Amino acid sequence: MLPYLTAEAFGNPSSAHRFGRTARAGLEQARREVAQAVGAEPNQVIFTSGGTEADNLGIVGAALAARDRGADMCAVVSAIEHKAILAAAHAVCHFGGREVLLPVDAEGRVDLEALDQALARRPAVVSVMWVNNEVGVVQPVAEIAGRCRDAGVAFHTDAVQAFGKVPVSLSALACTLATISGHKIGAPKGVGALIVRDRKAIEAIIHGGGQQYGLRPGTENVAGAVALGRAAQLAAAEQQAEAARLGALRDGLASRILAALPDVVVNGAGADRAPHVLSVAVPGADSEALLMHLDLAGIAASGGSACSTGAVEPSHVLVAMGVPRELALGTIRFSLGHGTTAADVARVAEVMPGVVAKVRKLAGALGRG
Repeated sequence: MLPYLTAEAFGNPSSAHRFGRTARAGLEQARREVAQAVGAEPNQVIFTSGGTEADNLGIVGAALAARDRGADMCAVVSAIEHKAILAAAHAVCHFGGREVLLPVDAEGRVDLEALDQALARRPAVVSVMWVNNEVGVVQPVAEIAGRCRDAGVAFHTDAVQAFGKVPVSLSALACTLATISGHKIGAPKGVGALIVRDRKAIEAIIHGGGQQYGLRPGTENVAGAVALGRAAQLAAAEQQAEAARLGALRDGLASRILAALPDVVVNGAGADRAPHVLSVAVPGADSEALLMHLDLAGIAASGGSACSTGAVEPSHVLVAMGVPRELALGTIRFSLGHGTTAADVARVAEVMPGVVAKVRKLAGALGRG
């Protein structure tokens, strides 16, 4: 990134002077690198400010395109999508369209029969995430994409959690739109891309100049795009080895936690899961208390619930999977990445039983009070 953050190559890529031409060359090289890494064509790569913007462009943009051609302005999404997708689908309703949520089974897999029923009404777009960010479940995106293609419906997949962790090749997938995000693969926060394989499938949701074929106008974040290009190359090259390493670490962590705490439940254990996510439900414990004590021990984890209007509610993902409320409120998620080591896993396994005992004891004392 450094040359594109200094006078050497800081020009506006739309400018004709040499500083602009240098920036443009870096931007186009990044476009080629991202395309090669995901199995797309360079002119299909639209740089965005991250996964959320790319998801919104894909969902809202597809709905607007459908409205323009007089088609059903409907967004069909799974019930366990990232909030960026769910909120975008809901926004379609504000434009006069509608949204349909596809149910999932107890392991988090999309109900394909419900998908077929939704496709029969020819919606504007179907969006199903490749890998769920909370439980790591891998969806059968190839089959879903094929069904959408046969129905003549645009298919979008949020591949933010998939790229670099599971094999991702759009050349072998009948999807129209796909999202990736930089900070999940070592690029900076604030840069991502939407792969657009049919420009007629979406309309712009940001308006301005003609950059990026008019689909995402505005002066490009050249340094961020350059970083995304390089990170995408590395993520694709290292995917197989890194997946094996992370999968072994995750399974080892799960085994050690279950050995010490037999009543813990691994969410989505019966489904195909990406190697870098471990979601566990701890009976009799509150996720916020667990996270606080883990943090005090130097361990960073995430919860399975979110605070809304002063009340703690279970994660929408766990609710959709039918996880009992008590378990959902006691769910925490460990995310493993490039810097995760066997020593990190050992530390978590060592600390976890004591933390759970402490939280359960505190919960019991409060209950008696």
